[in-house]
Amino acid sequence: MNSTTPLTGAHLRTYETIFQHPVSHTLGWQEVHALFRHVGHVEADPDGCLKVTRNGEELILHAPRTKEVGEAHEVLALRHFLERSEKRAAITVEHVAEWLVVINHHEARIYRSTAPGAVAQQIRPHASDDSRRSAPTDKDFSRGRSTPDHARFFEPVAALLNGAGKILLCGSGKGTSSEMEQFAAWLKKHRPEVAKRIVGTEVVDEHHLTEAQLLAKAREFYANPQAA
Repeated sequence: MNSTTPLTGAHLRTYETIFQHPVSHTLGWQEVHALFRHVGHVEADPDGCLKVTRNGEELILHAPRTKEVGEAHEVLALRHFLERSEKRAAITVEHVAEWLVVINHHEARIYRSTAPGAVAQQIRPHASDDSRRSAPTDKDFSRGRSTPDHARFFEPVAALLNGAGKILLCGSGKGTSSEMEQFAAWLKKHRPEVAKRIVGTEVVDEHHLTEAQLLAKAREFYANPQAA
């Protein structure tokens, strides 16, 4: 399988945990192996090691000594493998798909298609006991009370978009109250290879639009020759 394999449920939670900042210490090897079997090809060696192949990239996983991924460098190796394999797909596959990303302070919804009935992959900011900066309210932004931890939220979203074709960003608000604008600016600085795939941004009242209406707006946008 490749980077466009849909992630839901336990696989999506495992993926998000791998990209969590700071590095998570509750990531289970069983969940990691299940994720890699879902997104790639896994072969077991006689010595107990696993060879994971995905989009031409390989990763060797030694037989785990514990139930959980105990070391930060091990989590980073998993993260970098996913990033490399997704970038490889973006380079080697001709992408003509039209994607939609609807983003606010509370979640990002990634649609790999704007076709009627398309299902979103959701990513939410990670909240921790000592920091609730991931999902501030619009009032907090306007009053300068909160600074979003962009890396925690934006990194896993950007990783999913490595395999995107054209990207339309939708969101509400303006300036610092717009997570859409903050995300676009963050991509330009930290993920320029993804930022260059953005073909448009649309301010929408997403809370009063159904999923079908959002997808219809995206199809209308892409139907415009200027979106090509």
